[in-house]
Amino acid sequence: MVIPLNTPATEGALLVPYPATLDVSHELVEHVAWLLYEHRLARNIRWRKLGCFKQALLALVHLRKNETFSQLGAGFGISQATAWRYVDETLEVLAGWAPGLHEALTGLGEGDHVIVDGTLILIDRIRADEPYYSMKHRRHGMNVQVIARPDGTPLWFSRATPGRTHDLTAARAHGIVQACLTRQVLILADRAYQGAGATVRTPYYRHREQPEHYQQFNRDHARLRAPGERAFAQLKTWQVMRRARCSTRRISRTVQAIHTLLICSYSG
Repeated sequence: MVIPLNTPATEGALLVPYPATLDVSHELVEHVAWLLYEHRLARNIRWRKLGCFKQALLALVHLRKNETFSQLGAGFGISQATAWRYVDETLEVLAGWAPGLHEALTGLGEGDHVIVDGTLILIDRIRADEPYYSMKHRRHGMNVQVIARPDGTPLWFSRATPGRTHDLTAARAHGIVQACLTRQVLILADRAYQGAGATVRTPYYRHREQPEHYQQFNRDHARLRAPGERAFAQLKTWQVMRRARCSTRRISRTVQAIHTLLICSYSG
């Protein structure tokens, strides 16, 4: 018998959990679980409804699949509010292990180069929220800067700023330009960073009207800078970064938490 969707039998129905898999390594879940275990010891937390491993898995499911907290709660047998608290606590623990700007540049000096770029993390906002509207992307979002190695491995992610923030303004505000100048580290960046000066190198503007050696410089510059796109590609393999539904103040911590997970994946 087919039950119509508007019958009392389907009104207010609970979410039904089902078996699923997560495309992360078991070692990564265990590593996050150990960080949570140390956190609980430091806070003298003796009991939780979920153990450290389950809490780590809960947070990774949220980050990897961008499931809602009601879906997470149903899948792990806890309330929506508890799921939010557990994920929030895990993000705080992971973000605390993310390197700062000066720590990320340790070991680099004259003769080295890095790639600097920016991306937009999409968010749900209405048109009236002008600070978050990016004219470049024609979308609402948060601006995040990255410093990457020549092979595209991310060294550092910035805190998130409103989407209308220009990439050059963000790079200066975060101290990227000055930090690299102090160490005489060469920065390869796109045209959005023109005028930065210091050790920043950008393509020539309107190179088609310039001599052949200018065009060759731009081709070589683009080839060396291309691997930097991998840093944001790795960040956005975590679905929560494809379209964030959380508070804009929480996005920075989420980015730092994911960076910690990426570092753990490399070391593993």
